[in-house]
Amino acid sequence: MTGGSMSYPEPVYLGENGEVTASFRPVTHEPELRTKSGVETHYLATGKSTNGHFGLYRWDTGPEPTGPKPHFHRAITESFFVISGTMRLYDGSKWIDGRAGDFLFVPEGGIHAFRNESGEPASMLILFTPGAPREGYFEGLAQIGLSGRKPSEEEMLDFYLRHDTFWT
Repeated sequence: MTGGSMSYPEPVYLGENGEVTASFRPVTHEPELRTKSGVETHYLATGKSTNGHFGLYRWDTGPEPTGPKPHFHRAITESFFVISGTMRLYDGSKWIDGRAGDFLFVPEGGIHAFRNESGEPASMLILFTPGAPREGYFEGLAQIGLSGRKPSEEEMLDFYLRHDTFWT
């Protein structure tokens, strides 16, 4: 390594000619999850489908305010790329009105949050590295919202711990 630059990781694929292994997902694919609050989550690439390298999700909201409170993760990074609309992004010290093309990277332990408070639909990409099984988190929250049952504080704490989510 010279000049402080990062070198490539060790090769994973050791074949000679490459393989036909890419996967394509058309924009017309239905979202995997629709919540009571109107959020549609598209599982573009899960940790399982990327061999644990990353998870990439498209998060589409309607005009109603929605999004988590400030929190952090111990084991994963999270990145946000605003596709359309205005998404409020919290960088741990202040809220920023993220617009189409804006990006926020949050390393492990970084306090963050996001909310659509614009009164208009918004859409963003959420990237987790490594590829933790965030589908279980999204689906679990949706099930809690649809069930009408209010879980106990202990049940919710256990749920958040299993999904590497710590509230501030």
